[in-house]
Amino acid sequence: MRKIGLFIVLSVFISILILGYIFLNPASNYLSTYLSKSEQVKANILVVEGWLPDFALEMAYEDFRKNGYEYIITTGLRAVIEYYEVSSNGYLIFYPKDKFSGLSEYGPHSIEVDAFSSLGGNNRAHFNLFVNDSVIADFYAEKRKKRYSSGWKGSLNKIDSIIVQFNNDSWGEFGDRNLFVKEISIDHKITIPYLNNSEYAVIKLDRSKRIINNFNSYAELARNKLLSMGIDSSLIIALPGKKVKINRTLTSALAFRDWLRSKDIDVKGINIISLGTHTRRTWMTYKRILNEKYQIGIVSLPDYNYNNSRINRLLKIIRETLAIIYYWVILIPY
Repeated sequence: MRKIGLFIVLSVFISILILGYIFLNPASNYLSTYLSKSEQVKANILVVEGWLPDFALEMAYEDFRKNGYEYIITTGLRAVIEYYEVSSNGYLIFYPKDKFSGLSEYGPHSIEVDAFSSLGGNNRAHFNLFVNDSVIADFYAEKRKKRYSSGWKGSLNKIDSIIVQFNNDSWGEFGDRNLFVKEISIDHKITIPYLNNSEYAVIKLDRSKRIINNFNSYAELARNKLLSMGIDSSLIIALPGKKVKINRTLTSALAFRDWLRSKDIDVKGINIISLGTHTRRTWMTYKRILNEKYQIGIVSLPDYNYNNSRINRLLKIIRETLAIIYYWVILIPY
């Protein structure tokens, strides 16, 4: 009976959402436009929210390059990011040489990759596993977290690199195909996590576009990705906010305010880059925290969410509308 009651409640809830979307479609379109509004100002500082997906960071880079900003600031909370998201074709390169010091035994070894795919079925992520310059195995990753194992014969101290090559990146109505990698392990004894032990070579296995995985916040991760696109390191500053579970936008805004107060910078204006319906909340928060002391603009990038059905779009609008009301209340003291 309890299961039947739960089913009825869920059915009614889903029906209300569907009917609400059908009958309130003009209102939802208005709210979506309101929440996603862009209004840039003439500025010399560009703030980029560090949680933005890679395509949005690329658009932020183009905005920075075209509009002659003096600084680009990345914000985002401190966090242990367990799995590295390989979001475009490329090579995640591990350098295990120091781990194998003194291990000269020649013989069969087991090499495992802890990974999973963002999509399942026919849309699974595919990757090749290299030791030095040679492919030793290839796998289709499952949606569940799993270890993918291959044998290799040789001396461990002869290994310069172990590489995971993601090579079937794609997106469409089926979703966004990405590969997530946590670590590699050797003979079930030696574990090498991606963090602080790897680099990501985007597209090509050369030095032209590499992301060094030595971050402990989303702000630093975004900075590393923007650096790989060619921004001068002296112009880009990561401002990690403290680790919190709620009020993350507020926490990032406070970190930016505190940094700005500590610097002698002639602020001509500030533009902030956000994504989709989250934009209005970001803009409202920064304007309140900075007491509108500066000209503050906002750039809303399109939310290319590949699971963006009508119901999901409606849920986002509802969530952000409620978040705006909540933030209006918690920002009263500032």
